[in-house]
Amino acid sequence: MSPKKGLPIASSRAVVGFIGSLLTQRRRLVVAVVLANALAAGAGLLVPRLLGALVDSTVADVQAGRQDAALAAANSAALIVAGLVVLQALLIFAAQLSSTMLGQDVLASAREYVVRAILRLPLSRVESASSGDLVTRVTRDVGTMSESVRWALPQSIMAGITVVLTLVAMVSNSLLLSVPSLVLMSLAILQVRRYLARAPKGYLTEGGTYSRINTTLTETVEGVRTVEALGLRANRLRRGDDDIAVSAQAERYTMTLRNLLFIVMDIAFSLPRVFVLLLGAIGYAEGWVTLGQITTAILFTDALWGPFDMLVHTVDRVQVGIASTTRLLGIASVPPDREPGDLVPTGADLVGRDLRYAYREGHDVLHGVDLELRTGERLAIVGPSGSGKSTLGRLLSGIHGPRTGSVAVGGVELTALPLDVLRREVALVTQEHHVFIGTIRDNVVLAREGAPDEDVIEALRAVDAWEWVERLPEGLDTRLGSGQLALTPGRAQQVALARLILADPHTIVLDEATSLIDPRTARHLEGSMNALLTGRTVVAIAHRLHTAHDADRIAVVIDGRVAELGSHDELVALDGEYAALWRAWTS
Repeated sequence: MSPKKGLPIASSRAVVGFIGSLLTQRRRLVVAVVLANALAAGAGLLVPRLLGALVDSTVADVQAGRQDAALAAANSAALIVAGLVVLQALLIFAAQLSSTMLGQDVLASAREYVVRAILRLPLSRVESASSGDLVTRVTRDVGTMSESVRWALPQSIMAGITVVLTLVAMVSNSLLLSVPSLVLMSLAILQVRRYLARAPKGYLTEGGTYSRINTTLTETVEGVRTVEALGLRANRLRRGDDDIAVSAQAERYTMTLRNLLFIVMDIAFSLPRVFVLLLGAIGYAEGWVTLGQITTAILFTDALWGPFDMLVHTVDRVQVGIASTTRLLGIASVPPDREPGDLVPTGADLVGRDLRYAYREGHDVLHGVDLELRTGERLAIVGPSGSGKSTLGRLLSGIHGPRTGSVAVGGVELTALPLDVLRREVALVTQEHHVFIGTIRDNVVLAREGAPDEDVIEALRAVDAWEWVERLPEGLDTRLGSGQLALTPGRAQQVALARLILADPHTIVLDEATSLIDPRTARHLEGSMNALLTGRTVVAIAHRLHTAHDADRIAVVIDGRVAELGSHDELVALDGEYAALWRAWTS
């Protein structure tokens, strides 16, 4: 739960404020829900009062020898009860309809808020958190919140109104006969309060264990080749078993809380009828209550504990939902990693000064790097794995802000540019790619909404993709994604590169952008891109040194520092780090 180690968790006050704001925006609908439920509950509560009055009038008529009057009163009461039942059914339908509309409307807004919060997350913070945590929040937590908002919230409103009105009607019928229900309900509420004091932390812990399981599972699946190569199968299985054991213990705790709550609820649900009958017998013998009041009290008792049990059950589900919502709202509480300004770049020169960056405090991976890119040049960044090449590329593209120093384009700090402006200046393409559900056209025009088909085709041609796209039965309208056409890693990377072409930035950072394509295709692809990249500043981070050979300058990064900088011929003649790499590559 530590915000320093993962994504933060919002406070309960923030959750209450969030839900309150959603309900405040729908005042009319909330009023409709409350009014419809109050009327439905009121109609239902009239029946016990009517039957109690019927019992008293029947007893009086029979004792006075007016059997015909008693029968007529019973017939009239039957008609009134039938009418009330029909009216209550209509009101219940209206109440459920308005409750469903409220729940779905609130759910839609909550989901949109969460999606916006996720898309606003700084990439640096996403990468520092575990993948399992974010996956759990946007899957299980969203689902749990959905259930609470769609079902538990409206049901709690309905049950709460019914309980309050039933208690009022019960006390107005007979204070004596309402004592058992009031006392036992008070005892049940004490247990509910005890439960509510412990449940939030329990459910938060439970949600955290799911994140832990997902993190281990994701790491194992993504690193399956490493697991197999190093014989780590038993180790990863043991790690997964340990995570499941921790999660099981967390679930035992919350289940124990629920069981203790439900035991008290079952006792409180069963005893009131017995005590009402005992008090009723004593009260009737002493002349304190009538048979009609006893009948009404018994019916009210049955009418009370059903909604009260539902209220407690929904409160339990709401607690689970609140725990998930605190985790989701925690995403929204992540502060931005940049403050966009109003300055506009006056040129295309990209300059980095005294660049230092640390993924963990006190452990810099870059150490005072200075790099000035000439407009239109091609700079290759090479070096051994873990030397800081990709980190430098992310700083040069504005993904991360440097710990010290600055990266500026046209005299303006990259992190001071709005993201839409930044991506028109500098774009990063990595070896990671994603194919979204939609057509090929949809996937390419993500870089520039509304781009005409001619520009899309030109971008696909530039990356050697139009030939295979054109052969597809539906061409640009071919749907990709789950259940549709599955692209090979190479073709998916071509689509990602086509997005880059369509975005048309003046500076491009390629971080192993062709690593998932076979060497021959990659070489051909890079060659075909050269014509289109003419006039743009290109930073290519690669292990394939043929890319460096073709570059105007080469920066050799060793242990977070630029050890050598120059052209291919200059560095080979220098006979230093690059020369050794080149000999190893060509031998």
